[in-house]
Amino acid sequence: RPTSLPRGAGAGVCSRNVSSNSSSPKPPDTSLFVPVSLKTDFSADGSVGIELTQPLDKNELLKVLNRFYKKKEMQKMAADHGLDARLFHQAFISFRKYVLEMTSLPADLHIILSDICSGAGHVDDIYPYFMRHAKQIFPMLDCMEDLRKISDLRVPANWYPEARAIQRKVIFHAGPTNSGKTYHAIQRYLAAKSGVYCGPLKLLAHEIFEKSNNAGVPCDLVTGEERTFMDLDGRAAGHVACTIEMCSVTTPYEVAVIDEIQMIRDLSRGWAWTRALLGLCAEEIHVCGEPAAIDFIRELMFTTGEEVEVNTYQRLTPFTILDHAVESLDNLRPGDCIVCFSKNDIYSISRQIEARGLECAVIYGSLPPGTKLSQAKKFNDPDDPCKILVATDAIGMGLNLSIKRIIFNSLIKPNVNEKGEKQMEAISTSQALQISGRAGRFSSKFKEGEVTTMHRDDLPVLKEILSHSVDPIETAGLHPTAEQIEMFAYHLPDATLSNLVDIFVSLSQVDGMYFVCNIDDFKFLADMIQHIPLNLRSRYVFCTAPINKKQPFVCTSFLKFARQFSRDEPLTFDWVCRHVGWPLSAPKNIKDLVHLEAVHDVFDLYLWLSYRFMDMFPDTALVRETQRELDDIIQQGVRNITRLIRATDPTITDSLQTQGRPSVGNSGSASSSYSTHSRGQRGQRGSGEMMDRSLASRLVRDGLLTPDLLRQLQREWSKDQKQEFSNQSALDTEHHNNNNKGKRKKKKK
Repeated sequence: RPTSLPRGAGAGVCSRNVSSNSSSPKPPDTSLFVPVSLKTDFSADGSVGIELTQPLDKNELLKVLNRFYKKKEMQKMAADHGLDARLFHQAFISFRKYVLEMTSLPADLHIILSDICSGAGHVDDIYPYFMRHAKQIFPMLDCMEDLRKISDLRVPANWYPEARAIQRKVIFHAGPTNSGKTYHAIQRYLAAKSGVYCGPLKLLAHEIFEKSNNAGVPCDLVTGEERTFMDLDGRAAGHVACTIEMCSVTTPYEVAVIDEIQMIRDLSRGWAWTRALLGLCAEEIHVCGEPAAIDFIRELMFTTGEEVEVNTYQRLTPFTILDHAVESLDNLRPGDCIVCFSKNDIYSISRQIEARGLECAVIYGSLPPGTKLSQAKKFNDPDDPCKILVATDAIGMGLNLSIKRIIFNSLIKPNVNEKGEKQMEAISTSQALQISGRAGRFSSKFKEGEVTTMHRDDLPVLKEILSHSVDPIETAGLHPTAEQIEMFAYHLPDATLSNLVDIFVSLSQVDGMYFVCNIDDFKFLADMIQHIPLNLRSRYVFCTAPINKKQPFVCTSFLKFARQFSRDEPLTFDWVCRHVGWPLSAPKNIKDLVHLEAVHDVFDLYLWLSYRFMDMFPDTALVRETQRELDDIIQQGVRNITRLIRATDPTITDSLQTQGRPSVGNSGSASSSYSTHSRGQRGQRGSGEMMDRSLASRLVRDGLLTPDLLRQLQREWSKDQKQEFSNQSALDTEHHNNNNKGKRKKKKK
């Protein structure tokens, strides 16, 4: 039975395999079968074959082997035993090399080959020895049925016998954002004798943890990086708030709350919602989420024999889609939140806002939780001069914000498709509703919200997106467990961890309601530490660590952690401080700020690993205290983020401000992203020739200038040049006319 998997167990989907219990198994992807190196010491009996027969003629042997390879009957027999054309060819190349290069062969093989070469045997007699060799280099051929059984992911409801032993009551609280659905579930949670709250974010778990304890209901907190027990002796409280990957499927509760259930279809983390929904041992399961999930959750619960009661809620405060775009940052108002989908746009827009003498708060995903809360508090404070928020879709969950108007700076967002490839596409209806719903919250001073876009061309696209209903959820995520991978490794002891999970997913069978979650991040980490000697369980746990593989410093730290761990040397506080260069000073530019965020992630990695290997990561308290200090330093940097941008390269900011107030660049306009985008780029190429190419490309690369803003600057510069040329021409004409007048006057005299 699968047990709790740590957070970040991998992320973009392997293609979903729809099958039923009666369907025939799918053929394995043999491209994943990596041949094993053989031990080739037969010196003990090698001379026996030569003594009984005679030394083999290599040239004659090569002819015999090639005749065997070309026989269709041999290929067909091999295919019946799992060797397709690809594997047959690989196995033959290996077998031929083995036979020709070995100084001494096993006696039985030597005798058979000698007989064939001398005409006393048939070439077909090679087949059993060839197959013996093939199964040695491809050990999975001999245990394919066992591997198929281990990777059979059909009927996952049966993985949780404790949950199946009780008759659970499932209540679905369905509604849009700000409809009170989670509030009603939490009220039942607080009234119960025991309960567990499972949320998608640390911030949400913290919020319920504080709300519960403030209401006089003792509640513990469990996240991947933190354990907080209200009992001083460390005894568990009756209630616990946790991130969903950390929930226990063996502890009995009266009430369980599973928040944001629509994330069950998430390509990376969906398995955690599936596991919680099928495995929690609670008398009542309160599920909160979008109405689009109702039918699917009903269908899923049908497989467990449990009925679903549905409570539907309407939004408490309305939001209106405006008929006009903002078009310029000069038109911003108090309570505005500009939503971007890239950190570069955050930097660019926040700088332009403060160039107008306005203060703005900044929130994006890689900021520490404390910094996000600090920026939210600054924006929400009616006595603080900061009235504008610039944020990514990180505001979609987990933060209480007092927003009057949501302004989409762009409708294009990078996404990972089902093949694990990154692509740019317009946001979905679900994403647009989640973000738009942050305007006009019931608990904020703005009782009615407004939604619009920064750019005029995007507004009809946004209206079109929001006019559609959310696509119904049709599948739930699953993920291989450590136990399943260990069983695979027992059968395939020489395979790498990355190769094991590849073969597992290739052979796995799921029914039509499920898909296997993406394992690309898992494999990335597995390949990174493959050369480090670790036992399989430790290697698996390291590879499920939730790190951002795009940050080189974090990846380097991960590698050093694994190497130190493999030496059986504890990772002490002093060792970590030496690695990250602590103490660190306040950031002087954006590059410094990004590095501090990476160091914060390294501390998170340490804390995450410390709860899985307590003896090897002993200084949790010191690291946590240092991380709080670092959070304060990052907060200080984010409060002065425009100064950091200016410090990174003051020339561009100064030149921008002296040019007046340019309107914000259309970075990622949904309408222009289709047909007009490339045409516009070609049309602007001429004016771009006059810009300093090296400076411009460096500014775009460093994120201080978006490509669209650069093109706008090119247009303005070109316009200024034309204006200057026009003015100069007018002056020249006037000067020429004055000269002519002077000449005429002289003539009159």
